[in-house]
Amino acid sequence: MTMLCRGKQWAVKAFAVAMLCGGLAAPAQAEVTIAGTRVIYPAQQREVAVKLNNVGARPALVQVWVDDGDPKQSPDASKAPFLVSPPVVRIEPGKGQALRLVYGPTATGAAAAQERESVYWLNVLEIPPSVDPAELDQNHLQVAFRTRIKVFLRPQGLPGDPEAAARALRWRVVRAGEAGWALECSNPGAFHVSFGRVAVSLGGREYRFDNAGMLAPGASLRLDLAQLPAAPAAGAAVAYSIINDYGGRTELQGQTGE
Repeated sequence: MTMLCRGKQWAVKAFAVAMLCGGLAAPAQAEVTIAGTRVIYPAQQREVAVKLNNVGARPALVQVWVDDGDPKQSPDASKAPFLVSPPVVRIEPGKGQALRLVYGPTATGAAAAQERESVYWLNVLEIPPSVDPAELDQNHLQVAFRTRIKVFLRPQGLPGDPEAAARALRWRVVRAGEAGWALECSNPGAFHVSFGRVAVSLGGREYRFDNAGMLAPGASLRLDLAQLPAAPAAGAAVAYSIINDYGGRTELQGQTGE
């Protein structure tokens, strides 16, 4: 989630404010929340619903769009092949709003790959209310919030399933530079794998990675094994957790290969 600011008498669009002030830290919380931490979109479906809830005590105005991975991409410049309806909506306090997320020929942007899962990002920007004209002679700090969650577009007929893809990851210790070593993970499957944590025991020491990120289909990543003196024999145990379709964690085991 990104917190955004706007001072009095600034005449800029909400998204421009978001980009200018995204680094501000403030003791505040978003009043509009998204039901769920990710969206799974089966490509054969006509649409998918996403629920927003206003948990605050005042009405909230929100702008919603999908981007293709660039957090600085404005709604007008988005190339993601999705339409969101409604794109701007007012939500009363204590109420909810269902969004319609639509993928297909009617949406703008290039068509997604059919042989693997693709990932996009749903943006929900909570726009600050206007300052009361009677208070324009006072200093104000308005905070807007933008929340981004992943949208996984899943073509029909992909081999396997997300958990099977996570179990099939390939692990090995490889050279990283002239003197270093790294734990390499390769994803031969058709689904993205989002890690919760990764831990491997080598040479009597545990190497733990709490922010291993996400691994795309057909891609590899390397995790630095600082101070590992030499490559160990194959067969070292790797314990890792993945984030499943429901936002929970699934614990898995693997081992390093040749």
